[in-house]
Amino acid sequence: MTILHAIILGIVQGLTEFIPVSSTAHLLIVEKLLGVPSDDRTFAFSVIIQLGTVAALLLFFSKDIWLITEAFFRGIKDRKPFESLNSRLGWLVLVATLPALVVGFFLKDVVETMFKDPFTLAGIRLLITAMLLAAVEYFDRRVRTLESATWQDALTVGLFQVLAIFPGASRSGTTIAGGMVRGFDRPSAARFAFLMSAPILLAAGAYQSLKVINMAGTLDFLPILVTGLVTAGIVGWFAIKWLIGYLNKHSLYIFAIYCAIVGAILLVIQVLQ
Repeated sequence: MTILHAIILGIVQGLTEFIPVSSTAHLLIVEKLLGVPSDDRTFAFSVIIQLGTVAALLLFFSKDIWLITEAFFRGIKDRKPFESLNSRLGWLVLVATLPALVVGFFLKDVVETMFKDPFTLAGIRLLITAMLLAAVEYFDRRVRTLESATWQDALTVGLFQVLAIFPGASRSGTTIAGGMVRGFDRPSAARFAFLMSAPILLAAGAYQSLKVINMAGTLDFLPILVTGLVTAGIVGWFAIKWLIGYLNKHSLYIFAIYCAIVGAILLVIQVLQ
């Protein structure tokens, strides 16, 4: 892997982590197109650059996260944990995090096994994501904003987030769909989904990074790792900003169509091989 490969893959990771088209599937596709070998170093790279997009998420929502965290602990201290919107959001983040955390812990070996045939699974998951996005857009009620969020909303987003544990599923796509199922308008669903997914993204990224950082040869290509991580972070920040603005005026159909096309192509390629 070269610095140029790191930049290209960082751009792909930054774009597809938040735009609902599946970062895992696209990284696998681009790695194959670039001729990057599927070895431990590539795996380590793919895992660590995810921290770049996590950093982008935390930075973009830094004000919200600070206000939520401060209100959360102040509410506990004052024994009024649900008094303000931000303190309630803090509890809702916990509720949304639990399903994926529990399922991810108990099924981590199953998920790792699925990566032995990633293209087939990615194709299937992309087609499922396409149907999910199209369905929630078609039945979208678009009446609620973040201020009305409840624990039922958080639990729904958390359960949808479980789908993103498996290879090929779009985390942003499934969690945004979860918010829209609960009647949020598109920008509120995206904002809610990103806030709810921040802890699980951070936990997953840190856990996987700790696993691979001591792998033989990982530190030998530190410049490549840093290049990919920084690129993913910068692109990821702009991707979040663009997506939230885009969803103010546009539907999710374009992403559903794209996921359907890419998913179908992957499955056809696997059948013809």
